[in-house]
Amino acid sequence: MSQPEAGSSACVGAVLSAPRTLAVVARELPPLGPRDVLVAVSRCGVCTGDVDAWLGRSALTEPEPLGHEPAGVVVAVGAEVTRVAVGERVACWVEEGGFADRVVTDEQHCFAVPETVAHPEMAEPLSCIVNAVELAAPALADDVVIVGAGFMGLLLQLVLQARGPRTVTVADVRPGALARAAALGATHTVDTSREDLRARVAEITGGRGADVAFEVTGSNIGLDLAAAATRMSGKLAVVGYHQGGTREIALGEWNWMAYTIVNAHFRDKQVILGGMRTALRLMEAGVVDVAPLISHRFALDRIDEAFATAAAKPDDFVKAVILTGDDERG
Repeated sequence: MSQPEAGSSACVGAVLSAPRTLAVVARELPPLGPRDVLVAVSRCGVCTGDVDAWLGRSALTEPEPLGHEPAGVVVAVGAEVTRVAVGERVACWVEEGGFADRVVTDEQHCFAVPETVAHPEMAEPLSCIVNAVELAAPALADDVVIVGAGFMGLLLQLVLQARGPRTVTVADVRPGALARAAALGATHTVDTSREDLRARVAEITGGRGADVAFEVTGSNIGLDLAAAATRMSGKLAVVGYHQGGTREIALGEWNWMAYTIVNAHFRDKQVILGGMRTALRLMEAGVVDVAPLISHRFALDRIDEAFATAAAKPDDFVKAVILTGDDERG
C-alpha cells in the first residue's frame, strides 16, 4: 500500500461502524504537535479486545477506529521531539486507530526498534504479559499453571519459562493449542475436557498444587480451574479479559485457601510503557521469540476476513497481524 505524503493530515484506516462492519476509509489525523510523531504504520496486531468490539460485545456510540498494536517507520516529527528521528523503525502505544497507514502519537509513546526485532507490533501485548509476570512474581523453581493456551497464554508461557520455574503446566480443551504449548517447552499439558486439572497438578507437584496459577481465558470456568490448581496460600493471577456480564466464584473456598489474588490488568500509562520497553529488550536479546505465535497475516483491505478468522479461531489460529506497509520481515 502506498503511503501518503509526510505532510498530509489524512490517513486511510479501518473504522468499526456496527457489529461485524469494518470499513477502510480516509479520515483526518490530529495535527502534529511539538512533541508528536507521525508514523507510517507497517503492521498492527489484532487484539481479542478489538475482536470483542467487532462482535458487538462492547458499547459503540459512534464509528470507532480500531487497533492499538501498531509499529512502523517515523515519517515526521514535531519541533521538540528528541526521542526518535525520521526514518527510525518504532513500536507505538496508541489507544485506537492502529489499523491504518499512518498514526500520530506522543514521542513518549514511541520506542525505537533495533533491526534484529522482526515483530515490533508484539511490544504492546508482550508488555501486558511482562507486567502480569512481574506483578505475580513467581519465584525460582515454582510450579506454575497456565489455564488457556491462546495467544496470550502462550506468550505468558514464553515469559514464565525465562523466570526459571520447576514445572509449567498448560491447560486447555484444544489439542492443537496444547500441542503448541508442548512444542514451546511446557513440561506438562492437560486437556481439561478429559482430565481433572486439580488431580493432574497434584500428581505433578507431589500433592502440593501450583505455587502460581494464571487464568488466561476470560471465562468463569477458567477462574474455577485456576483456583482448583492452586495450593493453599498460593497466588491466582487473573490475566484473562473478563469483559461484560458477571462472574461467580467460590469465595468461601478462596477465602479458606488464603489465595493471593493478582489482578493482572493495567491502566496506568507509565506501567504499560515500561512493559513495552522491557518487551522490546526481551525480543532484541532473543529471550522471547514471538514469531511462532503469528499464524495469520492479512492486508488492510482484508481486515474483515482477519477479524472473522480471529473470532472463529480455526485449529491453526494463534494471532493475526494486519500488514499496511512494506516491511517484509514476516
